[in-house]
Amino acid sequence: MNGGYFSLNGLVGFFIAVVLLLSIVVIFAFCAVGVQKQEATNYYTIDGSKAMMIDADNKNYYKVGKE
Repeated sequence: MNGGYFSLNGLVGFFIAVVLLLSIVVIFAFCAVGVQKQEATNYYTIDGSKAMMIDADNKNYYKVGKE
């Protein structure tokens, strides 16, 4: 332990890295579930009569929200 904070080698450093990575995964999973719950009822409709197969203006033909 001669190098300060960043000199954790061996088994202790491995366990710290595993705990850190698992905590990051849990936080991202929790955020993903929250976003999915928010967007699950946020429907959109597309006006198919005006939309073309390849057209940059297709973004104007969908409406977000409940109607």
